[in-house]
Amino acid sequence: MKKTLWASIAIILISFILGIVLYSYMPQKMASHWNTQGEVNGYMPKFWGLFLVPLISIGLFLLLYFIPQLDPFKENVKKFRKHYDNFILITLIFLLYIHLLTLLWSLNFKFNMVIMLIPALAILFYNVGAIMEKAKRNWFIGIRTPWTLSSDLVWEKTHKLGGKLFKISAIFSLLGILLPKLAIFFIMVPLISASIYIIIYSYVEYKKSIKNENKPNKKSSNKKRKLKR
Repeated sequence: MKKTLWASIAIILISFILGIVLYSYMPQKMASHWNTQGEVNGYMPKFWGLFLVPLISIGLFLLLYFIPQLDPFKENVKKFRKHYDNFILITLIFLLYIHLLTLLWSLNFKFNMVIMLIPALAILFYNVGAIMEKAKRNWFIGIRTPWTLSSDLVWEKTHKLGGKLFKISAIFSLLGILLPKLAIFFIMVPLISASIYIIIYSYVEYKKSIKNENKPNKKSSNKKRKLKR
């Protein structure tokens, strides 16, 4: 945990240092938004172009790092805390990567932003799947539907399936590298489809568990019949 903590802090510091060092080399307006074809369609002032992502990184780090302390099920979070801390680190690396791409673009290194983002998104989605498979029932991390939060069994089943689906979505997103014009399709459609299916699945599994709980035990019912006789 200490290693990932210090690594996370180092990544945030690197993102700030990059902004400070490159400040004088940046144009007054920096590219900040790209369309689905990787073309620039939005700009922001130099200060925000250099420091918005670092500021988001520090805010997200503090939120993700301390929020488990507020969880009523924080003992459950401790059971997969190592995987959760690794996920925080990967998320910060992802943000640093976006920051680097933005800086390189402003330094006149031209490339298709969407294509450059796809491998990073695939890694992020895959790790979301990995932490899903390890997550125990809690209020902040994972697939938090009314049905998963009401049952450990439904939570476990939903997260095992959800983890696999997110990993599959990560692999599908890589197809966007081969077909750039359809990249957004390969990124978003599997992800949205998986999310919708998981929600429905958690509801169905909850109904099944309730039904099974309400089923009369055959052995006990047979004993009752014999006693009546």
